[in-house]
Amino acid sequence: MDLLTETLSKIEPVPAARIARAYERLASLTKPRRSLGYLEDLAARYAAIGGEERPRVGGKRVCVLVGDHHVTAEGVSAYPPVVTQLMVQNFIRGGAAINVLARRAGAAVEVVDLGMAADVGPLPGLVRENIKRGADNIARGAAMTVDEARQAVTVGIRRADLAVREGVTLLGTGEMGIGNTTPAAALFAVYLDVSVADVAGPGTGLDAAGLARKVAVLERALAVNRARCTGALETLAAVGGLEIAGLAGLCLGAAARRTAVVVDGFIAGAAALAALRLCPAVKDYLFFAHLSAEPGHRRFFAREGLRPILDLGLRLGEGTGAAIAMQVIEDAVAVYNEMATFAEAGITAGA
Repeated sequence: MDLLTETLSKIEPVPAARIARAYERLASLTKPRRSLGYLEDLAARYAAIGGEERPRVGGKRVCVLVGDHHVTAEGVSAYPPVVTQLMVQNFIRGGAAINVLARRAGAAVEVVDLGMAADVGPLPGLVRENIKRGADNIARGAAMTVDEARQAVTVGIRRADLAVREGVTLLGTGEMGIGNTTPAAALFAVYLDVSVADVAGPGTGLDAAGLARKVAVLERALAVNRARCTGALETLAAVGGLEIAGLAGLCLGAAARRTAVVVDGFIAGAAALAALRLCPAVKDYLFFAHLSAEPGHRRFFAREGLRPILDLGLRLGEGTGAAIAMQVIEDAVAVYNEMATFAEAGITAGA
């Protein structure tokens, strides 16, 4: 049995009885019932995932998976592909937005090369798991083979497993790859069965003409690859990316280890959707950090019946929204654990 198949077999829904017990605890706290709104939902689900009477937030880690995309040759990005490697160096130096926000959240940042086009040479701190030098141009064929997609998913599973073994209880998904809103939009279009115009957005800042060109490229990509999109993994291989496949594996691997995952924005959302199509039960373990400024993200949430924690107009990626949302989840868990109950405060409920 390969690692992906084994991992899928281990993922089970979070027991409803655990969630009910968590809500009972929340109802006993010194506040009007459900007065903390969605914060209570976050606390209840986090508590139910771990199954502990008093859940804890242990280690926090944002895994930034990196891959390039040769579809950038079609003019779908406002930035040149070389920015991928420059940003990786920035991550390692600690100078990017994700580094700042992760430090605020008390989270480590792990940077993993799954598909960078360039070999950056000696760079201590970079995890090297390169499968190929960039996903192929989806406007002309498949991004990768099914075997390459499986390898990338497997890397994500292994990174999640390592994180849990090292004490991580809250795992964030981040990514870097110039042009990767294009394959993300392609995945949303196929998995949600909507037109590319419904999910394509400006990405890093395309103007109206650039967006029209991007939509045309996406339409070609789906036409070229439609016959290959026969299943969840096959679709991921046809129109996805190596870092996106790795993030799907990260979600699956964490769910198999009963560990919460904070999903970042548009690209990470496409990866989470791939994981959901591979195993619907993974949904119970995913916390969606924020609503991206990319228009397709809103359609994704509506179609899948999901709710983001934040709506800040973010569209940077890197795991930035996930790092911020980690702090909200930690606040929710603190309320769950530290508030007094009516009985402890000597208050009769309803008095």
